[in-house]
Amino acid sequence: MTHDMVAALRPLLVAEASAEAHASGTEAGDLEQAVWVRLLERLGAEGPPADPAAWLRGAVRSEARRTRHTAHIEQPYGSDPADDSGRGPEQLALAAARRRALHSAVRRLPGRCPGLLAALLSPQDLTYREIAGELGISQGSLGPERSRCLGCLRRMLTSEVAAREPRG
Repeated sequence: MTHDMVAALRPLLVAEASAEAHASGTEAGDLEQAVWVRLLERLGAEGPPADPAAWLRGAVRSEARRTRHTAHIEQPYGSDPADDSGRGPEQLALAAARRRALHSAVRRLPGRCPGLLAALLSPQDLTYREIAGELGISQGSLGPERSRCLGCLRRMLTSEVAAREPRG
């Protein structure tokens, strides 16, 4: 019965969490996870809710309120603890890890995007004319192509990397 209830509630939870996520300043997946945990806790303590759909809607809204409240009272650090402007070994390792992650994501892009963005990221600091010649495309189409590739990269990284949130 519990498995059937979870399967039946999944589409509703996805929709409710997606609707509440933006206003609460959190990711929909985080809201979903918190509600699943609350449901499991409830099943263990009190059993299934009488009206699972209504319970789920209330739980999503409650988690969204809790998240908004937590974000409101948290204070950001005065400086970013992962700031790589220092030259210590930890900062150098973090900067290198970020570069590797970026280059890895660029390699996974579709079409001509990996070559174009790799050329733009090149330490040789190539001009648009040099990049266009290297890729065999017109210099005038480089800007729009770059914009499309960066949009694709942004969408890819958004799903992989959490947005910077206030910490405290």
